[in-house]
Amino acid sequence: MTKKRFTWQKILWLILAYVTLAIGLAGAFLPILPTTPFLLVAIWAGSHASSKFKWWLLRHKHFGPGLRDWYRDKAIAKPAKILAVTVIAVSWLMIVLNDSPAGVIAFTGMLFVGCISFLLTRPNPSNNP
Repeated sequence: MTKKRFTWQKILWLILAYVTLAIGLAGAFLPILPTTPFLLVAIWAGSHASSKFKWWLLRHKHFGPGLRDWYRDKAIAKPAKILAVTVIAVSWLMIVLNDSPAGVIAFTGMLFVGCISFLLTRPNPSNNP
């Protein structure tokens, strides 16, 4: 029986995977913090160290379907797009209504338009039109 050895690179990949997973999980409960980008980084980093980690996340009851859609088709389901665009729009509205400086409003507006454009140009998953 051979014993698997963890190299320092694998340990660093796992640390990055677990840190981004923790941030992503926090984002599931905090409206200002995104979940999916951190989970995508967690899969990417975790797959460098452990295929078990990657498959555990892809098979996760709550996060797995969206991550599988992205992993397979670079697709985002329509309900997720609607939710993301709504949260972005509400966030920008809060920035505007809090009398933020014009530069902040303009910069975040351009940033958010870019994010929304990216989201809306992603295809729907092939199994979920």
